[in-house]
Amino acid sequence: MTDYVEAVVIGAGVVGLAVGRALAQAGRETLILEASNHFGMETSSRNSEVIHAGIYYPTGSLKAALCVAGRDMLYDYCVARGVPHHRLGKLIVATDAAQLPALHRIQRQAAANGVADLEWLSGEGARTLEPELRACAALLSPSTGIIDSHALMLALLGDAEAAGAMLVQRSPVVGCTVRDEGFRVSIGGEGAIDLDCRFLVNAAGLYAQELAHAIKGLKNCHVPARHLAKGNYFTLATRAPFAHLIYPVPEDGGLGVHLTLDMGGRGRFGPDVEWIDAIDYAVDPARAEDFYAAIRRYWPGLPDGVLEAGYAGIRPKLHEADFVIQGSDVHGLPGLINLFGIESPGLTACLAIAEHVVRKLG
Repeated sequence: MTDYVEAVVIGAGVVGLAVGRALAQAGRETLILEASNHFGMETSSRNSEVIHAGIYYPTGSLKAALCVAGRDMLYDYCVARGVPHHRLGKLIVATDAAQLPALHRIQRQAAANGVADLEWLSGEGARTLEPELRACAALLSPSTGIIDSHALMLALLGDAEAAGAMLVQRSPVVGCTVRDEGFRVSIGGEGAIDLDCRFLVNAAGLYAQELAHAIKGLKNCHVPARHLAKGNYFTLATRAPFAHLIYPVPEDGGLGVHLTLDMGGRGRFGPDVEWIDAIDYAVDPARAEDFYAAIRRYWPGLPDGVLEAGYAGIRPKLHEADFVIQGSDVHGLPGLINLFGIESPGLTACLAIAEHVVRKLG
């Protein structure tokens, strides 16, 4: 006899854990499956750990709506659950007059998204806050912060388990079949079994498309192409002379090589944008040359020899720029939610995404 559980979430990154928590707290018997030895080993732990304000995303997009809502939910959650975080604020910097129109566009976009607390600073005003900065103008975002992503995932998992959910690691999903009243999930690994469920959430991140193609009964036309954007990070060997996060005007494919600080105050730079064909987390130390050039546009005093190869993350980008939270209204399979293209600001938006998924499942 095949085992049964009401809801299965595939993928235990920050979004999968948030969805599992929300389903369990809504009274659903929930199992969270993770192929790796530990939760949150990929995109969720290989990023800038920034709580985003919701500034850049197209008005009306899921990214804009869920980031703004998720930001406030996440700050409240961190306070309630004791998750380490710090509302540092960030500066978006125009380093020359040619970038001023772009900075004005960012300010208008933020306002359209409901981010009403941006402050325009002159170059002198920016340098009053950050004397080492080169800027002819900047936007101050006081709602931007940083978070300990691992502590966040531990808290989400703790909540999920307290509500009755279970996480099972080293349990890759090797196939899935659509059935009359749900799905049959084939789980590989040491304890290979088949499991029936009523609700299935594909939160597999980088592998969401691969998993979707393995669902027999889901048409391939509903699976968008995945594009891998690798972001390399370099850490600063010395103490960073900044109290805020520092972002340049955005570039194609990302937000530019920016300075973030971890919870210990250590500076790190990235991500850049490197389009790749296969998942690869190695950081080429030779890329430091481009990092020095990019950073010195806004921090001309960056010394030589202080950047060290850090880590890399990979963003599962889509042709369209938005999150895809795909339900039966699109693919026609009641009980199935596919999450595609959940990159930044997925960490910030995780609680709002989970709430959205639960609503779509009904």
